[in-house]
Order: sequence, then C-alpha cells, then structure tokens
Amino acid sequence: MPLMPYALTRPFLFGLDAEAAHDLTLGTLARLQNTPAQCLWQGPRIADPLELAGLTFPNRVGLAAGLDKNGRCIDGLGAMGFGFIEVGTVTPLPQPGNPKPRIFRLPQAQALINRLGFNNGGLQAFIANVQRARSFRAAGGVLGLNIGKNAATPIERAADDYLLGLESVYPYADYVTVNISSPNTKNLRELQGDAALDALLGALQARRLQLQKAHRRPVPMFLKIAPDLDEAQVGVIADTLQRHRIDGVVATNTTLARSAVQGLPHADEAGGLSGAPVLEASNRVIGQLRSALGKGFPIIGVGGVMSAADARAKLEAGADLVQIYTGLIYKGPGLVGEVARALQRHGGKTR
Repeated sequence: MPLMPYALTRPFLFGLDAEAAHDLTLGTLARLQNTPAQCLWQGPRIADPLELAGLTFPNRVGLAAGLDKNGRCIDGLGAMGFGFIEVGTVTPLPQPGNPKPRIFRLPQAQALINRLGFNNGGLQAFIANVQRARSFRAAGGVLGLNIGKNAATPIERAADDYLLGLESVYPYADYVTVNISSPNTKNLRELQGDAALDALLGALQARRLQLQKAHRRPVPMFLKIAPDLDEAQVGVIADTLQRHRIDGVVATNTTLARSAVQGLPHADEAGGLSGAPVLEASNRVIGQLRSALGKGFPIIGVGGVMSAADARAKLEAGADLVQIYTGLIYKGPGLVGEVARALQRHGGKTR
C-alpha cells in the first residue's frame, strides 16, 4: 500500500484547476521516481501473467495513453503496480494543443471532459524520455507508445505523420498504438472510415514489416478506436484489422455523447468525456469487436474503469486486458492493485 493515502491528497489536488493538478502530479512523479520518496505512492505489482500479441504482460492492468503524453513518468507510474503502461499520444512535431481551460472535472458523475488536443513535446523529446526510463521495464513491465498526427497536418497527409511516428518509436516500443480516435484533433476520426482506414493501415503494416526486418524483432501494432461507433462501423473496422493483420485493438477512447451527464456543471464543454459515463458504450463496442473478431484477437478494454467490478465487466464484455486513467484520478494509486487482484481471481472465468 502507498505510504500516503490518496484520501489525504485528493482534496488538495481537486482544489486546484484540473490541468494545474495534472501538471503538478506529473512533475512530482518525474522528480521523485526511482528515489526513496517513491514509497509514497508505490504499490506491489500483482503477478497475473498473460501472453498476448507475442508479449508477456505481468498482469492485466495498464495505464491508458493520455495521462503521460511525453513519457516523463514511466518509472514513477509503473511503481503503482501496473503490468503495462501506454504513453503518448506523441506527434512528429511539438505542439501546444488547444487553448486553456481544457480539462474539466464532473465529480458527481466521476468523469472528466478534456479537449487537450495532443499537446506534447514532439518525437525527439518523447524518445529521450522513453530512453531514460529504466526500473519499470527492467522489472518486466510492458511499454506501449501511442502515436498521432499533428493538428496542422492536413487529414489527407495524415499517413505521413503516422509513418514517421511508427518509424521513430519502433526501436523503443514493446507495442505501438495508432490513435485515430481522439475527438480533439479536427477530422481525426474520419480515419476510422472504410477507405481511409484501409489505406492508413495498409501503409503502416507495410512499413512495420520493413522495420521488423531492419531491427530484427517484431513490435505489435494496435489501433485505438472511439466508443461513438455503430455496429456496422465496428464491423468494418474489425474486417480491416484482420485484413491487414493488425495485432490488436484498444477500445475505446473518450466519447462525444453527453446523455449521461446532462445538466451537470461543465457537461456542455467541448471535448471527450471519460470516466464512469463511458463504461457502457465502451463495453458495447468491446462486445461487438469480440463477436466480429473471434476468440483469439487481442483487445485492450479502456473506458470507465472506476472499480474492480468495472474491470471484470470489461473482461466479460470480451477484453483481454484493461487500462485505467480517469479512475486513477478519482480513486488514486490503490485502484491499480485493487483491479489487478480482482482480475487475478477472475482469470479462470474469462474466455
């Protein structure tokens, strides 16, 4: 258990602007990771190994991309007990993202709305941070690197950014996630359409095979999709994933829907809604993917995991692994071990 209970820390953090609290937390983790002070938030890693996409995950609980966009805190976050961590989304060039304010808490719904817009320091800084991380991977943790496109890149040239991102992060990744589902980069979700997705994944898979030969090791590639898709759209994505032999899918990103938070303060803010309200939509997409893809296709379930029960529901919907983000903000580092222990016990009941 962490030495500092999150119940003591949360009121202070929630008294700050949401992005200020986020920046303060990451800055503290970056400074104190791999020092004795790490015991303040450290938790044991629950052993529940799973072989998936050619990788051995120490347990089924991961950190979702978006919390540590620049990969500054891999070891500090890993100390919370995660089996895998996904950092990014990184874009080829640095960009500031959308104007502030751009993160809003909805505590009554255990939710966040963000419209950050892939704010990050670019590939060069990102890779330098990834290379500095040591303890998480040395202990067997799996690291995913999440790539996207710059806001200034026209959508018809998006593949150029993704290809550059893949080529740049490939040597340092255990797996790569292609993020085409953020609602905060103009027109990005158009890449989930039939022809656009087919062209993008075809180009990425061809480049990945070249990189596999050059680096003499395979790096699995996942696709991150939105929860705001109907069954027909999910079916098209599933067919495209299989046709291009993509290794797995991350389901899902944040939602544009607001029906679950109508009337709450900040509910009408633009951006992606995360946390408890997205659980049902995310699980629906996971279930549709599992039906379309069959038993063996890797699915990472993310969206609305605020408790052990929520994580079990992800596995029951069809996910193999789960990721958390908003749950960590509302519940603290103890949620990681709570979920990992529950999924360890639940493992024999999965598909």
